[in-house]
Amino acid sequence: MKAVPVEQLTDDAFRPFGDVIEAGDESSASIINNGTCLKFAELARPDCGRASGRPAIHIYRAKPRSMPFIVEAMERHRQGSQTFVPLSGNPFLVVVAPAGDLDSDGIRIFAAKGTQGIQFSAGTWHHFCLALGEMSDFLVIDRVAREEDCEEVLLLDDQKVCIEESELAGLLPI
Repeated sequence: MKAVPVEQLTDDAFRPFGDVIEAGDESSASIINNGTCLKFAELARPDCGRASGRPAIHIYRAKPRSMPFIVEAMERHRQGSQTFVPLSGNPFLVVVAPAGDLDSDGIRIFAAKGTQGIQFSAGTWHHFCLALGEMSDFLVIDRVAREEDCEEVLLLDDQKVCIEESELAGLLPI
């Protein structure tokens, strides 16, 4: 089993895998609605129209994971992006690997605050929802089409990753 450090989710660190969705500094926002609202525009652009697909909005309710947690599988969606925005305000983990053939040496783990969402680029390998602390709802935007677009791979024993609770210390309030 491999040890992979948990990193704080930031725009720069996550860029190879997609977008971080987060309200930034107020100076980056536009004032709208007669001065009653700040608009943080185009934080991500869903990519859902390939191969007769269309965007759909879902809510996923994820059970919290206990630590240590072993990453035993990864999945990807080749035909479109997939967006997760937490609705419950709880932190979560994001496990990703670069698009292309799955290379377990490229697995990275990010700690996301309950105020951050993410969008996986099409083809990015990722683990499914890793809610922490308590049951968590996520608004999910992804591609739907007649044909299924989810490829899942089980990791071999030497590719599996163990996430220890001590890795989260100082990164997330749990």
